[in-house]
This record gives sequence, C-alpha cells and structure tokens, in this order.
Amino acid sequence: MTNDWRDDRIGSALRGENPTVLGETKAGFAVIGDTQFLPGYSVLLSRTPGPTALAELPRPERVQFLADTDLLATAVERACRRVGEGFTRINIDILGNKDAFVHAHVWPRFDWEDEVRRRYPVWLYDGANWSDPAHALGPQHDELRQAITDELAAAQAEFAD
Repeated sequence: MTNDWRDDRIGSALRGENPTVLGETKAGFAVIGDTQFLPGYSVLLSRTPGPTALAELPRPERVQFLADTDLLATAVERACRRVGEGFTRINIDILGNKDAFVHAHVWPRFDWEDEVRRRYPVWLYDGANWSDPAHALGPQHDELRQAITDELAAAQAEFAD
C-alpha cells in the first residue's frame, strides 16, 4: 500500500501534506494541477471528503463551492494575464467521472494552442499530456504558482462577505 498524498488529495490537504495547495477557501482547497500542459491549470477540491458529486453536498455548501470555484477562476485568469503569454479565457469543468470526490477544474486557454484544440474542451487533448514528464508540475511553475496564490488572496479580500 502506497502512502502517496495523491491517493487522498482532500485528506492530505486537510492534514497540510498536499504540496499542490495554493490556498484555502471557505469550501475547499485551491490546488495547482499535477500537469501543466496549459500553464495555470488548477483545481478546487471540496474540503468535505465524503460526497462524490456536487449534488451530494447540502445546498449551502454547494453554493459556496461554486462561489469559491469562481474565486479560483478569477485568480487563475488574473495570474495568467499577468505572467502568462497568450492567455485568452478560462474554462471550468465539474465532471466527477474519474475521481470520486467533489472538485472543479479551472483551465486557462491560450492563443498559442492549436486552433482546432482551442475550439474544444481540454479533455479532447491527447491523453499523454496528463502523464508526460515534460508537462509535470515543477520549479519552472513557481512564478505562476505564486501569482495564482497572490491573486486568490486578493480575490478573497475583494469579494469578502
């Protein structure tokens, strides 16, 4: 049995052991994606480990999760505009088809993507992008990671209740 933080992303975040955490929100943990073939790719993990679908959260938690997804999307957009090249927009996906925990994907999109790819969901990219070591999260992403962290804190302060 492996003791890898990836085996329990929410639990490892709750324990302070998930190295991809960018910051906390009311509903969860903003994390930078393990893969960065689209630089700035981030995910909001629910802080509630049991539910496997958004609809399983009580309505107040569900609404807060969606609001916090917007905060993360705002942070990624602002960071990518500031330090990225060719940023055009954000795509948000809440799928839950593969991973059995509530989470939302925040995908930045860029003008340097192949035109055909740019017009369709990220999930139509070749599956190798998710495991290609050339796209793995690493020190080369530190500046963007810090920018997203800073923008998340700024967005939380700006939109505080």
